[in-house]
Amino acid sequence: MAGNFTHINESFICENCGVEVPPASSGCRNHCPKCLTSKHVDVNPGDRANRCQGLLKATGYELDSKKGIVLIFTCSKCGARTRNKANHEDPVSPDDYSKILTLSTPAP
Repeated sequence: MAGNFTHINESFICENCGVEVPPASSGCRNHCPKCLTSKHVDVNPGDRANRCQGLLKATGYELDSKKGIVLIFTCSKCGARTRNKANHEDPVSPDDYSKILTLSTPAP
């Protein structure tokens, strides 16, 4: 639902590896490009309404015909699974493509 999306594209410090993450050059960045870790802060994209606050670890990826590579995250605190488009082609701070390739892919 497009109405439930709040556009937030700001810098942050990764709580997993400590790297300073700049905003994405396009779209919204929600994960660290170095370690592919995010934080479980949203109920709907950008709302910052989730009380969990656990670290979301990239556990896999899938290929989407429209979005390209989509990372699959699993929360280390509550076990929830989320998805977000990879930013491996970002000219400023691209996701570590070799790290993405080490993740598992779902069976066909």
